Amino acid sequence: MKHFGDCLYEALDRAGTPVLVGLDPRLTSLPAALRQDVDASDPNAVASAFTKFCCEVIDVVASLVPAVKPQAAFFEQLGPAGMQALAETVAHARKRGLLVIMDGKRNDIGSTAAAYADAYLGAESVWGADALTVSPYLGDDSLVPFFEVAKQRGGGVFVLVKTSNPGGGLFQDLVSDSRSLYQHVADYVEARANESLGEHGYGFVGAVVGATYPEQLGELRSTMARTWILVPGFGAQGGTAKDVAAAFDEQGQGAIVNSSRAIIFAHARPEFKDAFGDAQ
Repeated sequence: MKHFGDCLYEALDRAGTPVLVGLDPRLTSLPAALRQDVDASDPNAVASAFTKFCCEVIDVVASLVPAVKPQAAFFEQLGPAGMQALAETVAHARKRGLLVIMDGKRNDIGSTAAAYADAYLGAESVWGADALTVSPYLGDDSLVPFFEVAKQRGGGVFVLVKTSNPGGGLFQDLVSDSRSLYQHVADYVEARANESLGEHGYGFVGAVVGATYPEQLGELRSTMARTWILVPGFGAQGGTAKDVAAAFDEQGQGAIVNSSRAIIFAHARPEFKDAFGDAQ
């Protein structure tokens, strides 16, 4: 069975870019042709529009990027119809040869964590995602079930370490034993990555570190030498190419940078809307 860290390394090498396309569908932001006849109060109609939109985005980017990252919340808000749309989106991405990182930020303790891991991780899971984002707040026994299933199925786990949102520091920057909480979490993640190394030198346990904190991003790259870093916060949230540069190792590897709105809603950006806006 392939190792997720190796699959991600090879996918980036094949695509020639570290860009991860986030699939965050919002009805009001869809092109007019997809939303104008949709009843916003009908979750089935909205879910159908989301499926069409996400699958067509996947068709465009499949030859250009290594992976996509569906944000589960935008589908979950539509209830059963939205979950069906998510399932179809994941299946289509896999069909087009893309890795799928499910952004669900799941976690719980014991058997519940194991159930989340069983649901999402690996091609044989019911959701079919290659990797999943998880929260570390409940501690080691809440994370081990994800690592165990990932090892069995060739999956990946991205643990929240230093998130991109403005309020993340409320807890993540708290100091214990002269070090911040996020630094303690980073040490734990790096240890798990070192225990799960693939042929290309990275583990299947990764970290989420936001582009909106470039100084900490560079710090964490140096302390998590064997950890894949998933970098949110680039583009619409304010992170720049300069900000994310520190996420990569000396060979330009080790990180994957998420861009959602700036790509999937590019038709509405000022520099593109005349040529690629709703009229087109």
